[in-house]
Amino acid sequence: MTDPLATRERFADRPSSRYGPRRAHARQPKVKRRRLRRAVLVLLAVVVVAAGGTYGWAETRLNRDVDLGAYGDRPAPGKGTNYLIVGSDSRDGLSEDDVQDLHAGGGGGRRTDSMMLLHTGANGTSMVSLPRDSWVTVPGRLDTSTGKTKRPEGDKLNAAFAYGGPELLVHTVEQNTGLRIDHYAEIGFAGFVNIVDAIGGVRMCLDRNIKDEKSGADLRKGCHTLNGKQALAFVRQRHQEKEGDLGRSKNQQKFLSTLAHQAARPDTLFDPLEMGPAMQAGLDTLIVDKDMSLRDLTRMFRAVQSVTGGHGKQINVPVSGIGVPTPKGNVLKWDAKRSARLFADLRHDRPVTETGRP
Repeated sequence: MTDPLATRERFADRPSSRYGPRRAHARQPKVKRRRLRRAVLVLLAVVVVAAGGTYGWAETRLNRDVDLGAYGDRPAPGKGTNYLIVGSDSRDGLSEDDVQDLHAGGGGGRRTDSMMLLHTGANGTSMVSLPRDSWVTVPGRLDTSTGKTKRPEGDKLNAAFAYGGPELLVHTVEQNTGLRIDHYAEIGFAGFVNIVDAIGGVRMCLDRNIKDEKSGADLRKGCHTLNGKQALAFVRQRHQEKEGDLGRSKNQQKFLSTLAHQAARPDTLFDPLEMGPAMQAGLDTLIVDKDMSLRDLTRMFRAVQSVTGGHGKQINVPVSGIGVPTPKGNVLKWDAKRSARLFADLRHDRPVTETGRP
């Protein structure tokens, strides 16, 4: 006959089932899980409070200096959202020694070193590089140096920025693409260098040696973690690129994607010692449009990040000619039919089929 006491002792060492009585030691893991949940909730609360404080601080730091409608005569709003992201050669925040060290001297005024059109919508995200040597029609404008009105004229896209800053550049892009620009973001040399340094550099793999005296690039083939100075030289160099300005645009797209991916790593996003300096470094030289909020800026960043993760397309505007001679120097000419089809797809938020390949 089975001893009831022995049976109870034998089954006491086994895990309880939903059919049997619960024992004191079986409740302990549940108690530990509850404590763990509480600890996680407390941690999340701290992060939210900290993020809220940072959000409010960052919102007040945005330099909303660009009036997108300054010239009027804008395209009708399309579907989705269009951002114009510009890297300028602004030297604000650089000392004379910095200018020399970064090879940032030469030329007066303020010019663009890179321009990217970012579209987000129901059919995903597309990032289109607009080479600065693109031959476009710069709309009529008031020449502030003479006080006279200038008629529309053919010129490089970069010239629009030099003639009339962000407002004329946006107006020129809108008139030549038919796309309404919803938001504008521009960062200068100092901000670019500081952001890269603040996140500990950006890991890039190069398929060849790059040495360019004008930009200061001196990089060996292979994988490297580029600091701010090296990264700036890399995205600015074009004299070793077979496709010139078009080749530089491809490098800029590749670097921007890598930068966005690395800045969005969990160990960067949730480390105040990492995110604080990076955010301050970016905001100090960032110029945006009057309607840009920090939330809009975050959406833009996430859109760039989605392209990085393969959830979007990186495209160069289709071209029909490179190094085409004009009275304004050698230029890059867009392929009229293919570029028109690309911009129409973006305007109507249709799936983009254009690859941008020659």
